[in-house]
Amino acid sequence: MSALSPVSPAEPVPAHPTGEQWTIGHGPFEATVVEVGGGLRTLTRDGVDLVAGYAADEACASGRGQQLMPWPNRIRDGRYTFDGTEHQLSVTEVPRSNASHGLVRWALWELVELEDDRVTVGYRLHPQPGWDHFLDLRTTYLLDDSGLVVTTAARNVGPSAAPFGYGAHPYLAIGDTQLTDVRLRIPAETWVEVDERLLPAATHPVDGGDYDFRSAHAVDGARLDTAYTDVLRDEDGMWRCTVSAADRATTLWADESFPWLQVFTAIAEDRKGEVGIAVEPMSCPADAFNSGDALVVLAPGEEWSGVWGISPA
Repeated sequence: MSALSPVSPAEPVPAHPTGEQWTIGHGPFEATVVEVGGGLRTLTRDGVDLVAGYAADEACASGRGQQLMPWPNRIRDGRYTFDGTEHQLSVTEVPRSNASHGLVRWALWELVELEDDRVTVGYRLHPQPGWDHFLDLRTTYLLDDSGLVVTTAARNVGPSAAPFGYGAHPYLAIGDTQLTDVRLRIPAETWVEVDERLLPAATHPVDGGDYDFRSAHAVDGARLDTAYTDVLRDEDGMWRCTVSAADRATTLWADESFPWLQVFTAIAEDRKGEVGIAVEPMSCPADAFNSGDALVVLAPGEEWSGVWGISPA
């Protein structure tokens, strides 16, 4: 038997904290989607940021561009009952004892399709502690003349019904504009009061109060980490939330699959990293696995899908 020849070690290849990077373009628009979480890292128009993303050599922080499935926001104590069985998820927001933002934001998504102007990524979510179900998840990021169009689908490929909610966590960029000077339009009539754990405590009409941004106006002293519902849709069925800074204005829109949205301003106030205001399209509010509010229940073989996007205002 001949001895095996020693193998020379391969030249190390630097790894990105968010894995593979897939860049697409169309006209003045360019976007980058990442392997870790299948999220949106960058979106620009003529080189100007439309989202406050992060560099390829940085880890994703503050949920920037992440996908939140099979639930957005928080589940109290990570505990819920579904179909008569109590489940205990890992508590991932330890200071508040919540399970936060789903199970796929740090998972490795696979490349399904890549073309010049679009990329589709996919992930099969398997059973794990606190979660008994199989979901096939697919998200397509498409650039067209309007900007970015994101289409997500979740299909139950398991033998039993599964609870489901979806959210996305992009930050709309505001550049050097101070938070107080940013103008917001939030097309919703109801806001959610939360407790000290940021879980829903009550709902209130916006009606001229501090959370009423139905008519665009400056943020001024408002500080938002706030869910909204009873959204106001345009004639095409979409709601549109606009963030206007001194040098750019950007709109996030969403279809009928999204009766909720969340607006989060703390990153803009703290001036952390690339500065932006999170506008999060959501299919359901926080703790929907317990409240049942807008919760989707997917029968075996059933699919949910939703479309949202980002455009220059």
